[in-house]
Amino acid sequence: MKTHAQAVVIGGGLIGCSILYHLAKLGWNDVVLLERDELTSGSTWHAAANIHGLHDNNNITRIQHYTMNLYKELEKETGQGCGVFQPGSLYLAQTKDREYQLRLQEAKARFYGLNFYEISREQALELHPLAQFDDIRCIMYEPDGGNVDPSGVTMAYAAGARQLGASIERFCPVIGTDLQPDGSWIVRTGKGDVHTQWVVNAGGLWGREVAALAGIKLPLQPTEHQYFVTETIDEVASLGRRLPSIADRDGEYYFRQEGNGLLIGAYEKDMRFWAENGTPLDFAHDLFPDDLDRIMENVIRATERVPVAATAGVKRVINGPMIWSPDSNAIWGPVPELKNYFCCTGIIPGFSQSGGLGLLSAQWMIEGEPQYDMFAWDLGRFGDWADEKFTKAKVEDVYTHRFAIHFPNEERSAGRPARVRPAYEMQKKMGCVFGLNCGWEHPLWFADEPETIETNGFTRQNWWEPVGREVRMLRENVGVIDISNFANYVIKGKGAYEWLDRLVANRVPTQIGRSCLTPLISVRGGVAGDFTITKVADDEYMMIGSGMAERYHQRFFDMVDLPANTTFEVATDRVAGFNVAGPKSRAVLQRLSNADLSNDAFRFMRSAKIEVAGVPCLAIRVSFTGDLGWELHCAEADQVRLYTALLDTAREFGGGPVGGRALGSLRIEKGYGSWGREYSQEYWPQEVGLDRLIKLDKEFLNKEAYLAIKDSPPREVLSILSVQADIADATGGEPIFTSDGTAVGRVTSGAYGYSVGASLAIGYVDPNVAIPGDRVEVFILGKSHSAVILSEPPFDPEGHRLRDVQTAEPAVVK
Repeated sequence: MKTHAQAVVIGGGLIGCSILYHLAKLGWNDVVLLERDELTSGSTWHAAANIHGLHDNNNITRIQHYTMNLYKELEKETGQGCGVFQPGSLYLAQTKDREYQLRLQEAKARFYGLNFYEISREQALELHPLAQFDDIRCIMYEPDGGNVDPSGVTMAYAAGARQLGASIERFCPVIGTDLQPDGSWIVRTGKGDVHTQWVVNAGGLWGREVAALAGIKLPLQPTEHQYFVTETIDEVASLGRRLPSIADRDGEYYFRQEGNGLLIGAYEKDMRFWAENGTPLDFAHDLFPDDLDRIMENVIRATERVPVAATAGVKRVINGPMIWSPDSNAIWGPVPELKNYFCCTGIIPGFSQSGGLGLLSAQWMIEGEPQYDMFAWDLGRFGDWADEKFTKAKVEDVYTHRFAIHFPNEERSAGRPARVRPAYEMQKKMGCVFGLNCGWEHPLWFADEPETIETNGFTRQNWWEPVGREVRMLRENVGVIDISNFANYVIKGKGAYEWLDRLVANRVPTQIGRSCLTPLISVRGGVAGDFTITKVADDEYMMIGSGMAERYHQRFFDMVDLPANTTFEVATDRVAGFNVAGPKSRAVLQRLSNADLSNDAFRFMRSAKIEVAGVPCLAIRVSFTGDLGWELHCAEADQVRLYTALLDTAREFGGGPVGGRALGSLRIEKGYGSWGREYSQEYWPQEVGLDRLIKLDKEFLNKEAYLAIKDSPPREVLSILSVQADIADATGGEPIFTSDGTAVGRVTSGAYGYSVGASLAIGYVDPNVAIPGDRVEVFILGKSHSAVILSEPPFDPEGHRLRDVQTAEPAVVK
């Protein structure tokens, strides 16, 4: 067995073998996979192994498409059959909302050049003459949909990896992973130790146990899952061809041909957890006792769709384990708190995603960063707050709602609250409807009555009018926004300036009371983040960034060594904040503070330590609303006292509380980008308009990567569009076409602009195809909506309100 390797992959299931193959494919041949039993042990071998290309997340669609195309290439490359069957898949909509979802996916497929389109009921019957579609509103067909052989695919990855020089050790349990002082690892096994640069946890059902060897706790929980295969059905056998699979997600089952019978599976409401206290180490190619009664309601709906299944005998029942994350997405990426420890576990649609997961994992380890923004999978989206109680509640929710539509802006209540601020109960009594951000409950909007339940859908919902009132209140008077979900960092010591200046691309302020906005450059030269940095005292800075990216950004912070006598603290847990914004914000704050807040004394992007209602605050003259405003950051213990004073005074000026939904509308009216939507490592600074904040006369993290792409023309340009829409607004992900059907871009954020009277969208547009002033088509609800690309933000494009230069009326979009 090898004693040294560039990477050790722990786990010989589908994902582990894919990562091993892709590491070798990208040039790391000195790699080894360690499997405690036989390859495919755990959950791989018994998977239904369906494959499909479309996903609500655009980048996941890209990697699923890559995966589907890879299998036949693997067969040619290795000679190992993958058992690829692609008779197509039929996607059914029983409801209006499902029809919206499918039509949007059809538009996305057209944008990406994928094969997914609507067919008639008659065409569907030709493809699947054993089914009935009388109750179906809309049918989409994916000709490349189907299934693969789970063992065949896994063995093909393994064979390909071996051909490229990788090694595989079966029956070799890992008993220890020890981090070395230089950041390398010793992986300990009964057959000997391996010294490696990278450890890859692809442990699957044992992902928690493998992580625990390194002192890591992952938010994962296995469940039981059942499907069964029928005996031979004469009508199936006599067809002489393979039937397409059926995806009837409103019916909550999946259905495909297996041999000359049918395979039926379901995600039932009466679900079962398994191995709550740890996955047994002697579990391998094992199954649980049959329990078909639990899925019978789903099966009955399936047999109503394909009646011949109702009288078929059951040939084989598979009741096996699957391991879930709290949101059913992968737990993926390097652990921010450790050197060179990579996780890839908790994958549910593995056979649709295995190739993409393997490729992007290898890219991250070898090249320093994946080519796509995949924060939806990044394990950094969860922290210690995602404990066992939260994880189990969320897993139960995602399992039992596996086929439910994930609506735009939807906030599910399972497992919450996980983290709350002192003002939480006060906000509840005010009618606050909360969202979840990095575990924190934060205000989305304020209803007229406490305990109001938010509705969900693709069209405008019950929050649309209240959010409009909040926007107009702030624009006309003043609003108080809780921004305690922002990430806060405190850097102190003689090397504080030096460290920050080497980290970020803009110049860090050297005078107390000055602030700057700055991008953080990614490994490939893109935008890894955007921050506000304020010098608050001699050798002390406060840095504010995206709350949900706190752990993600830790990886970049660790790339720059902290100087001696310098400390870096994540202060999010002890700092609360409010943004007081609107034309009367100065009047409100001046009523509560003796500080001089006049425009001459307290200019835009300046800061000061002041008292507001007797509460010590760091006040920064900046606002994500694009209006006159201040951010106030205080000790969490003072949050209720400050909030009460701000709201009481704001009401005297016609103001009140404002939530995150209104803030989204306000920042979109101003054309402001947001991390995770408009800003990510996938986009270049010159594409998002942040290149003006990059100073080349200084050193900063990944400067060489930026210089390599600095003079390249933008591939796409971040743009703002006014859309002719009346019952729904863009939310993100919608494709944009020219009037002749040429793909031109996609939406990243959208909202109704209440203070400018227009439905707005921010997105990326190919400047070689469309420019400001051009009319384009945005596919909201999967239907074409006419739009125009604006030359400037519709609200106060000159920034007069923000800088209080003069009173500027918002532009009205025509």
